[in-house]
Order: sequence, then C-alpha cells, then structure tokens
Amino acid sequence: MQNNRSPNLPDGTEALSEQPQTESVLVTVTNRRIQSRFATSPLLIIYFFLAIIFIGTILLLLPIASKDVGSAPFTVALFTATSAITVTGLVVEETAFYWTRTGQAIIMGMIYIGGLGFMTIATFLLIILGQRVTLTQRLLMRENLMLDQFGNLVRLTVAIVLVATGIQLFGFIVLFTYFYLFAYPLGEAVWQAAFHAVSAFNNAGFIVFNHPSGLMVFQEDRFVVGALGALIFTGGISYLVVIDLIRARRFSKFALNTKLVLAGTMILLLIGFAAIFVLEFNNPETLGELPLPDKMMVSLFQTISDRTAGFGIVDISKAHDGTNVLQMALMFIGGASASVAGGIKVNTMAVVVIALIAQIRHRNNVSAFGREVPDRQVQRAYLIVSVSLLFLFLVVMLLSITEDGADTLALIFEAISAFGTCGLSLGMTPLLSPLGQLIITATMFIGKLGPLMIGVTMAQGSENDLYRYAQERVTIG
Repeated sequence: MQNNRSPNLPDGTEALSEQPQTESVLVTVTNRRIQSRFATSPLLIIYFFLAIIFIGTILLLLPIASKDVGSAPFTVALFTATSAITVTGLVVEETAFYWTRTGQAIIMGMIYIGGLGFMTIATFLLIILGQRVTLTQRLLMRENLMLDQFGNLVRLTVAIVLVATGIQLFGFIVLFTYFYLFAYPLGEAVWQAAFHAVSAFNNAGFIVFNHPSGLMVFQEDRFVVGALGALIFTGGISYLVVIDLIRARRFSKFALNTKLVLAGTMILLLIGFAAIFVLEFNNPETLGELPLPDKMMVSLFQTISDRTAGFGIVDISKAHDGTNVLQMALMFIGGASASVAGGIKVNTMAVVVIALIAQIRHRNNVSAFGREVPDRQVQRAYLIVSVSLLFLFLVVMLLSITEDGADTLALIFEAISAFGTCGLSLGMTPLLSPLGQLIITATMFIGKLGPLMIGVTMAQGSENDLYRYAQERVTIG
C-alpha cells in the first residue's frame, strides 16, 4: 500500500488516497472561523473606554495623585476617572484642592483622550508611525464618527487631530497671555491656561482655579468668560462641522448636517439666553447684582456651558426652579454628534423636530434645507430619544431609592447632568452615597456611549426582514 499523504500541507488540509487509483484525490477541509462577538466593532469601542477608565483609576489611586495621606478611596478615583474620560465634569472632591498637580495632569490627559476618542488617537499614532490602518480600524473610526462611507477616513482622522489640537493650543496661548499679564506668575499661568484650554474645548467642566468660588472669581472678567465660551462652543459643534466651516465657508455650500447643527445650536442658545436673562435678572444670588453688560455675558456663557460643558459661572443651586428646568432640557439635548459633547445631540433633536413638523403637515418625507432625511435616520432619532428618556427614568428611580430623603429636582438634575456628560450639579454630587456614586458613574459612561451604540446597532442591522406578519390596527391616543 502506498501512502500519498503530503507532509507539507497547510493546517485544515488533508490528502486522501484511494488504493485502486493511480492518482490521489485531494480533499480540502477548511475550518471556518466564526468571529467572536467580543471582537465586533461596536463592542470594541466600549472595551477601549473601559480599559482607559481602569488605567485612569489606577493612576489616580497612586499616593502622588492626591493630597490626602495615602491613596484616594477607590470610589473617588473611579468616579473621577469616569467623569474625565467621558468629559462630564461631575466631581465628588474639588479638583483644585483634592488632587495634586500630578493628579490634575492625569485628569487633563484623560480629558484630552476622552474628547478626541481613543480610536482617533490610536489611528493617528498608526499613521504617523507609518503603520497600515486595517479594515477593522477603519470600521471603528467610521462608527465613532457616525459616518456612512469609508473614503478619506485616514485623512479625516489626521485633520480631526490637527484641528482639535490646534484649537486647544490657540486657546492656551490666548489664556496664557492674559493670565500671565494680569493674574498669575509664569509657572502658574502656564498650568492654568493649559488645563482650562483642554477642559473648555473638550466640554469637560473641570477647573483648577485655586479659589473657593472657582470660576465665579472671573464672573465679571469678560475676556476669560469670552475665551472659555468660544472654546466650549467650538468643541460642542463637532470636528466635522468645524472642518466643513473651514472648507466651505458659505452656508449654501455646507452639508445638511452642518446646517442642522448650526441652526439648532443657534435656536437653543437664543432660547436659553433669553430665559436665563429674564428669569435671573433680579435674582441677587445669581445675576441681580451684576451690571447689564455682565448680565448678558453671563447669561450667554451659562447657556453655552449648560448644553454640555458644565462650567458654572453663577451658583445654579440658588437659581429659580424654572431656570434649572431649562438647564435640564439643554443638558438632555447636548451638543453635536461626533463632537466632544454629550446628550442625545442637537442633530438628533433637529431630525425629531422636522419629522414632527412633516407629520403635522401630512407630508410623507422629512426634509430640511432642500434635502430629504432618510427614513432610517428618522427612526434612529426617535429611538435615541425614547431609549434615553426611559433610561433616565430608571436612573432617577434608583437614585430616589439609594438617596432617600434627597430633593427630587436635585436628583433629576444630577441624573440628566451625568447622562448629558455636562457636569453641572445642584450640590448633590458630594452628598451621594457610595451606591449613588456608582449609579452616576454608570450613567456617565452610558451617556457617553449609549446614543452612539444605538446608532451603530441600527446601522449594522439595516438588512431587510425575511418575512412580515399581517397588519392589524391598534387604538392610539
């Protein structure tokens, strides 16, 4: 008997011989690999963020990171790391007084990474090191930016990093010049300018001003307020919109996404400015004692910050309830998609509004600025709003159990602020129980990635159903 099996065949390939035949028959058996769900693109984004939060927590647990003797408590380190990575700004301990300069530098680094996004930074490093960007990495970038095409993703990644870093560097130069000339010595001016340029552009809300009143010490300083407000606004309208503004320069040439973001943002700013200015005009605890120009400046800055940044230039715990309700609405909507901002995003809200207007006017198609919005995106917008409201209801219910006796409005405000990664608080954050801190920590994480994951899931599940059931009407309304 002659054995015709070849010893050099690749894995999974087997040569079989049949004795009566003079020629061997080659049968190839291929072991088909089933891709693990653990390694699918949407989940990888979550894994990366969890890994960065874990690393940040470990770094903040180092004795050199906090001013207390020994290490910071684990819940404090975890809460702060999550707040920094998700660019939220909620804190259980004051950043300027609890963390050392080393701890503050760790927080600033996490803010920078969280604002740009891990995949953007990782892809950019691969590019400058001359490494090939794989298809999986392109998928991650596309989903992270909520784009439909693969084309020019590498160039877009480079542009995003350069534009974002350039704007933060410009903000640093402006703030440093002012701080050095009028407020701090050289070393402190460098640090204050660097930290707050990064925190403001990334809409993080962290401050390290060594003053008990924090940012409110600059309440009547129009230069500082204006510079921080400009950085917050720029970071909140998304990198894609900024790049489109630089490239097109004319409203008629802007993409529909850019037009919706700009129009929606301006409407929200106008409504917020007018409401805060009117409601707090005579309130001595907020705007009442300020001159008219400063009242207008503070009202505009607070409106810009309320949407996602969380910088408090007035004591919002002493504002009218109507103002706080308005702030909750602004935090829930947030900034633009593919930006550093949180919330359901102004793009989503714009699509919902124009879809409702189309339905009221008995139109089958949803359109704006001479362009039609695909039905799939309209469904995605409705789903994001619905799921977000249900999730917030669950969070508030859990907080009402763990924080028994706390003010209900403060709990709702805290939940929306965490979900919208805003960082404003009515003073409830330091009073939360350890379990309440964990709930808010999870809320910040889900608020950062939840709307993105909903959009990615719908984008991947766009194939048609194999079958449909017979229709039957349901009584509604």
